Amino acid sequence: MEPVCPLDHRYGRKEMKEAMSHAARVARCLEVEAALARAQASLGMVPDKAAYEITKRATLEFVDLKRVEEVEARTRHDIMAIVQVLSEACKGDAGKYVHLGATSYDMVDTALALQLRDGLDILDGRLKGLIIALASKAKEHRDLVMVGRTHGQWAVPITLGFKFAVWLAELDRHRERLSLCRGRVLVGKMSGAVGTGAALGDKAFAVESRVMEDLGLGAEEAATQIVQRDRMLELLSHICNLSVTLEKMATEVRTLQRPEIGELAEPFDSKEQVGSSTMSHKRNPIMCENITGLARTLRGFLIPAFEGAVQWNERDLSNSSAERFIIPHMMVIADEAVFRMTEVMKGLKVDPERIAQNLKAAGDVIMAESVIMALCGKGMGRQEAHELTRAAAMEHYSGADYRKVLLAAPEVRKLLTRKELDSALDPRNYTGTAGERVDRVLKKVLSPER
Repeated sequence: MEPVCPLDHRYGRKEMKEAMSHAARVARCLEVEAALARAQASLGMVPDKAAYEITKRATLEFVDLKRVEEVEARTRHDIMAIVQVLSEACKGDAGKYVHLGATSYDMVDTALALQLRDGLDILDGRLKGLIIALASKAKEHRDLVMVGRTHGQWAVPITLGFKFAVWLAELDRHRERLSLCRGRVLVGKMSGAVGTGAALGDKAFAVESRVMEDLGLGAEEAATQIVQRDRMLELLSHICNLSVTLEKMATEVRTLQRPEIGELAEPFDSKEQVGSSTMSHKRNPIMCENITGLARTLRGFLIPAFEGAVQWNERDLSNSSAERFIIPHMMVIADEAVFRMTEVMKGLKVDPERIAQNLKAAGDVIMAESVIMALCGKGMGRQEAHELTRAAAMEHYSGADYRKVLLAAPEVRKLLTRKELDSALDPRNYTGTAGERVDRVLKKVLSPER
């Protein structure tokens, strides 16, 4: 069969795709079945020998995926297919104890928690790699003064390192959010058809507790037939939040790579990479454009995820088909987007000369706020200083020299010497605490505890 989904042939890292694959899903369901049998054996509910046999056979070595798919095609029930094939694989009468007292979503949701644990471990490692790559750039360009921009217009000076530190702090918060939500997300259930545990009798709590302890998961306190989806929505929302930061970073690189700005550029292999099939001179920011598209796709999955959390009574199946797309795709795409941004940051091209040229081109007028503060420091009222510098700026935009206009103003000459005005108009003197803020962020994100 020819691949349809781009994740099959174009996007996605091998490790994450394996963790979120169909084979991993089945393997994790088998793991849960084995844990259930062991818990029941420890409580005298099934023979120890049967639990041992179930545990031994509950792997893809003995449970053939093709056979599972054949049974599912006939029964139209994926978990029942796994149960049947596992039961067939067990020797003796052990098979009759498989899935005893459980319902399908005891397996599905508990197995999903195991897959998500693997996926979150991978994603955290990927985020850490991005943070390290970006931190290196922030440290390198800590004091590289550049023109800041708001509303797409020249603002006041910043440093490139500070721009990177803003992203770093944000990425670190994403790591923290994903870490903090693990306790709420990585939970399973073993409480039966409507969550009461009736089929497990007076040992229901003990069975569930031992299964989850065995698997290293938390337990849903009060489930219906499924683990409640507010947990998953928290994780998926955090992933979408992460996607916003990645797109923001990509957009900034794309903006500053525009030829008329030319301050930053994503890596481009000049030996072989092709920018356009016809315009051979092109060096398009395709990596950042890919990240932008992936980020928007991630957020597009969130609405059906929220809709699926609304269930009829104790359970319906409206979430199942959607989640089979949503969850693995979001994990794989998020991992891919972080990987691509890491590659961008590792190979990011910074042009200090162009940055200096643009800062110079912005001219003295971008230092208006600095002049305001200098005048206020000598006793002028803030509103008066604002109007004086604003009027001078308007003359500048009509063709006058901003510095000369200020020097011609009696109010300025009265309060500021030429040397003091020159100092106020020097961008290097007006980056505030940018450097120290870079240092603080670097200290936090690179601490051994992170």
